[in-house]
Amino acid sequence: MSSQHVDEETPLLQPEQPVKRTPMPWRQFSIILFLQLAEPLTSQVISPFAPQLIRDIGITGGDETKVGYYVGVMHSLFFATQALTVLHWSRASDHIGRKPVILTGLFGLSLSMYCFGLSRTFWGLVFSRALNGALNGNIGVIKSMMVEITDSTNLAQAYAYMPIAWSSGGTLGPLIGGALSRPADRFPNVFGNSEFFKTYPYFLACAVPATFSALAWLVTFLFLKETVTSRFTIGRLLRGKLSEDSACKSPATLEESTDSLSTQETVLKENERPLPLRSLLIPRVIIAAGNYGTLSLLDIAFRAVQPLFFATPMELGGLGLDPPRIGNILAVYGIINGLFQIFFFADLHDYYGTKKIYTVAMASAFPLIMTFPILNALGRSQGLGWMVWSVVGIQLVISVILNLGYACVFIYIAAASPNRASLGATNGIAQMVVSIMRSLGPASVNSLFSFSIENPHHAWVVYYFMLLLAFIATIASAQLPRQLWTN
Repeated sequence: MSSQHVDEETPLLQPEQPVKRTPMPWRQFSIILFLQLAEPLTSQVISPFAPQLIRDIGITGGDETKVGYYVGVMHSLFFATQALTVLHWSRASDHIGRKPVILTGLFGLSLSMYCFGLSRTFWGLVFSRALNGALNGNIGVIKSMMVEITDSTNLAQAYAYMPIAWSSGGTLGPLIGGALSRPADRFPNVFGNSEFFKTYPYFLACAVPATFSALAWLVTFLFLKETVTSRFTIGRLLRGKLSEDSACKSPATLEESTDSLSTQETVLKENERPLPLRSLLIPRVIIAAGNYGTLSLLDIAFRAVQPLFFATPMELGGLGLDPPRIGNILAVYGIINGLFQIFFFADLHDYYGTKKIYTVAMASAFPLIMTFPILNALGRSQGLGWMVWSVVGIQLVISVILNLGYACVFIYIAAASPNRASLGATNGIAQMVVSIMRSLGPASVNSLFSFSIENPHHAWVVYYFMLLLAFIATIASAQLPRQLWTN
């Protein structure tokens, strides 16, 4: 008999108790956020001085129209080589552990940036950027670690903190590159007599993120805890290689060995083993990775056009802003985006769910893209007045909403993994798709923007293209389930 009194007034369905959020493992989580700074620092530090560097090495032969082409090649090389290797690094982390792969990636980042600062030919720059992308498989691996140190109650909170690292690195990188390039010219009292910095004027700017990556390597080695417990160790490798020694053992020893092996196989259940690549190419992994790819393509298209639009003269279809104003706008976006994600995303996710937030984020792309022609029309008719700056503010707010899609799609990717042991490979597949998109996106949208401003009759071509990307992303979001996949 139950001690609880039940009568006709007792409700059949008891109200659900709110799930208590598990406390964040701040020690390990803070280390992961610290490690994430390395990539945006190394990728963004070259942005301020890349055009002048291309001019200095003489690859263009004095033709100013070719500078943008070679700068674009340098930026795309990182994502192109990363697309070729990131899946292999992520799959390797499922077998040998996350920590060795992260250490290799940080070593690659550091080495490639030192090489970049010492390069005096275009092919030297190409090799350095290719090395940067090829050795760095940390993006997917770090996301896998974030899932492994959290649970379903605090995963959204963990992903809400990701913009801190990317916004900080994306802001500090250009500042370092602009302030420390050509130090012999900028700081003659300190570096004016240094032949080294006259010969290698961009080494100091590259050495700062390279040294940071080396410091991050040391922090990883000393303090980061491994999250893959059933990894393929050297001891197991040696036991496998020396299995022929078992022929010299007695039958009793062989029987004991067989029993031990059977016990190990029982412990190592199917859902604890990394699956082969073919077993990962299932619909839910493809849907999650596809949504990550369409979101990244849409977002990087917007990020590529936005500064170009701000800098383009008003009569050619832009807003005609100077670099300091553009920098201030982008900095304000970084601050607003980081703060909003930290303080509001987890609560919004708990209340509305992953699917609703992601759908709203994709839908926000349509009004976001339309702000560009509206800004130009207002600027032409009224100048840079309060209405223009109001629309710029609206654009920043909407872009923050679009950015909410990243945390949501990361949660979907984590849920799409067939088992926990294949989490790294699943993130690797998604990151490979995104790297391909990011290597193609800026070149295509920038080319269309140039085509649009050359001919007034084609002024909207780039916006039509971006609206098409938004439509594709919205259609892809409809394939995501309302409830997260479960294993």
